[in-house]
Amino acid sequence: MIDVNLKGVLYGIAAALPVFRRQGFGHFVNVISTAGIQINPTMAVYAGTKNAVRTITEGLRQEAGEKLRVTGISPGFVHTHLAASMTNPEVKSQIVGQMDKMAIPPVAIARAIAFAIEQPADTDVNEIVIRPTAQV
Repeated sequence: MIDVNLKGVLYGIAAALPVFRRQGFGHFVNVISTAGIQINPTMAVYAGTKNAVRTITEGLRQEAGEKLRVTGISPGFVHTHLAASMTNPEVKSQIVGQMDKMAIPPVAIARAIAFAIEQPADTDVNEIVIRPTAQV
């Protein structure tokens, strides 16, 4: 989780930042999570990685300068294939049930990212929080 959620973001920034600086423009879009805003039992490490990405994203925004844009996307529970890898049938069933009731479709996250990057150069979208419309 730390390698993907945190180090992956850092490696991506390290790879793109020199290119963005050289070309004089660029837009970082980091996927954070509402799980980093509202902490739930059994999710402390995940929330910690997402809080770290939120902090890194905000720091990057402050340090990037006016030519580079930085956006954080914080979706809530997204409908994914997460349950497919679960071995506990009870937990798997619970997750699938929650997804069917309230999970955000991936296309909603794609639309939020598209919205942020389609804005004119003089408009910076700092963070978009996407919450499900139904609650469990």
